[in-house]
Amino acid sequence: MIREYRTIQEIVSPLMMVKMVENVTYDELVEVELPNGDIRRGKVLEVNGDTAVVQLFESAAGINLAQSKVRFLGHPLQLGVSGDMLGRVFNGMGKPIDGGPEILAEEYRDINGLPMNPAARDYPDEFIQTGVSTIDGLNTLVRGQKLPIFSGSGLPHAQLAAQIARQARVLGDDAGNFAVVFAAIGITFEESEYFVQEFKRTGAIDRTVLFTNLANDPAVERISTPRMALTAAEYLAFEKGMHVLVILTDITNYAEALREVSAAKKEVPGRRGFPGYLYTDLATMYERAGRQLGKPGSVTMIPILTMPEDDKTHPIPDLTGYITEGQIILSRALYRQGINPPVDVLPSLSRLKDKGIGEGKTREDHANTMNQLFAAYSTGKDNKELMSILGEAALTPTDLLYAKFADEFERRYVNQGFETNRTIEETLDLGWELLSILPTAELKRIKQEYIDKYLPKKEG
Repeated sequence: MIREYRTIQEIVSPLMMVKMVENVTYDELVEVELPNGDIRRGKVLEVNGDTAVVQLFESAAGINLAQSKVRFLGHPLQLGVSGDMLGRVFNGMGKPIDGGPEILAEEYRDINGLPMNPAARDYPDEFIQTGVSTIDGLNTLVRGQKLPIFSGSGLPHAQLAAQIARQARVLGDDAGNFAVVFAAIGITFEESEYFVQEFKRTGAIDRTVLFTNLANDPAVERISTPRMALTAAEYLAFEKGMHVLVILTDITNYAEALREVSAAKKEVPGRRGFPGYLYTDLATMYERAGRQLGKPGSVTMIPILTMPEDDKTHPIPDLTGYITEGQIILSRALYRQGINPPVDVLPSLSRLKDKGIGEGKTREDHANTMNQLFAAYSTGKDNKELMSILGEAALTPTDLLYAKFADEFERRYVNQGFETNRTIEETLDLGWELLSILPTAELKRIKQEYIDKYLPKKEG
């Protein structure tokens, strides 16, 4: 039986203290009924003896301490999941906001999920094609991987996120069994409209579940939005056998909301004012991605975060880098040159790329060409720096070719725009085309048989 309490002691937004409660548990869902009949929701953050601290999901305005009723519902925040979620748009609390009907839930799931047993994890080793050369060719995304994108304020990560969501697909027999769960956290109304319209324009909405939490929504809702998205993704992956790509943008807004709530609870702050449990909290989200033994589906995650002041050592990117398997870094310098997407290839990394490429997955020459492109671009960048200091005359003809390669690599390989969707074969062929700028003797990281087979023949 659900009991009602009229024992609200105080409200310090977004927190409310309720005295003289019984049998209340952590994370339990709470309803607050105002004297005019309005219902506000929240969840239990802390229980100390007969006092419960409740975190409100909406504004505390209008809650009368003496007359408002508080009900503890006996279960945590849940999401009603169903295969009908595909093609729908929800707010951060899982309510449809696209004008369509309510979802007829097949089951209700606790949004906090359960940690995946490490012994039940299957190793990620299958390629996902994003259509973006700098990811597919050089920092390959693998099913079940967590590969964050580190961006900066003002860089076009929203366009890149929409591009990946539109273009991503798995190859082979599972091609039709692919879905995207997109969670936009703490964004503006314009950005939200951009994502919705972009997905509708290209038809990608049909295989997408979209959760949007706006910047003017309560901070607490921001904390639940990514968990709603992951709950939907786990259901589609492990119950419906789909391969699901989860894109979360922007994790920085999520962490700021966490800091806001932590400050309201008067917790001792950690680095840069963030709570000391930020690492644990992020890990409970990121570690929900993966593959399970004996189940055909997979959850792959691309969290996107803006680094405050472009600082990689800031707690949010720093801790994210520890938990995830690599990072794609966007470069302000490339963006100023008009290169889109401005992916900084050299510091970017996918720790699982070796497992998802090669014969039967992408193409036999992938690993060799990838290593050669990295090496040649790095040498070309060094030579361009030397050229700016010592002048062109100080470089050998081969050094000048490397410098030319670096320029062409950025202009043609990195700069593909946000509308171009390249297959993995097109990406690899373009890599070979660029490598043909260099003398064949310089291709020391590629087997001779691949050079004979794939290197374009020079005219004359």
